[in-house]
Amino acid sequence: MLNMENNWESFKKLVNYKNGGIFSKVLKKNYNINITLFCLSAKAEISEHTTTKNGFIYIIEGNGIFNLAGKNIKMLPGIIIYMNKNTVHYIKAQNNTSFLLFLYN
Repeated sequence: MLNMENNWESFKKLVNYKNGGIFSKVLKKNYNINITLFCLSAKAEISEHTTTKNGFIYIIEGNGIFNLAGKNIKMLPGIIIYMNKNTVHYIKAQNNTSFLLFLYN
């Protein structure tokens, strides 16, 4: 597992874009918090879904749309998007886009 005390730049070293696809890597998983790195190639999408935990994402790089409960939110580097559990959301990457997903109780 990755030491979460590292600075944000260290996460860029883990970014891995699959041609036309999605790459994810679990960085930390326990009862209290799950942290996953997601890398979406340009034009990749994660379809509409919900989660049973509260969470937020931190966009590392790229450009995309995060639709949260019907509202489009621009995904740009440094943006943090919060979501309550059971809220419908989906993602569309316009360019190669990477983010950290934090899910917690």
